[in-house]
Amino acid sequence: MSGFFQRLQQLDPRRQQAFMAALCERLLPNYALYAETAGHGDPHGLRVILDLVWERLAVRDAKIDFERQAEKLAELEPPAEDDSFGARRALEAVVALSALLDTLRGEAPEAVLEVSRASKGGVRAYIELTEGEEDAGRLAVLVRDHPLMADENDFQDAVLEAVEGRLDRDALKALRRLGRNDGVSNLGLSMD
Repeated sequence: MSGFFQRLQQLDPRRQQAFMAALCERLLPNYALYAETAGHGDPHGLRVILDLVWERLAVRDAKIDFERQAEKLAELEPPAEDDSFGARRALEAVVALSALLDTLRGEAPEAVLEVSRASKGGVRAYIELTEGEEDAGRLAVLVRDHPLMADENDFQDAVLEAVEGRLDRDALKALRRLGRNDGVSNLGLSMD
C-alpha cells in the first residue's frame, strides 16, 4: 500500500490534480443522492466547480478564480448538525473537492493522500454499516476482502496508472470517463 502512496506523492501537481478530479467524479453521486433524499445541497453547484477543474487541467492558462470557487463550495456542505450516513458521505465529496481546490490555490502537498483516503474511508464506513460485524478483527478482514473495497483499490490503481502516462486532452477525457464510472459512486450507488 505504501508503494501506492509513494507513487501518488511523486506525481507532479497537475497529475495529482487529475487523480483527485477523477476520484471526485466518483464521489459526486453520493452527494447527489444525499441532496435528493435530505433536500439539502446543490449537486449542480458541485458539478460546475469540478467542471472548472477539468477545464483548468485541459487549458493550463484558463483564468478561473479558485478562491471564489472555494467560497461557493463551502456553502454546499451538508448542515453541520446532520450526522446521518448520507451527510457524512456527501461531506466527503465536498472535502475531497475542497482539497483539490486547495492545490489549485497554492501548496497542499498532502491533498492527494487526503482525497485517496477519504474515498477509501467512505467505502470502509459503508461496509461497516452494511455488514453489521461487531468483532473488529473479523470486520477488518471483511472490509479488506469486500468487493466494494477491491473495486475501490482497483479504481484508484487504474486512475494512478492513467495519470502516470501521457496527460493530453484525450487522456483527460478518458480519465474523466473513468472517474464518472457510468454514474456509479465508490459505494456502488447511482442516481438511476
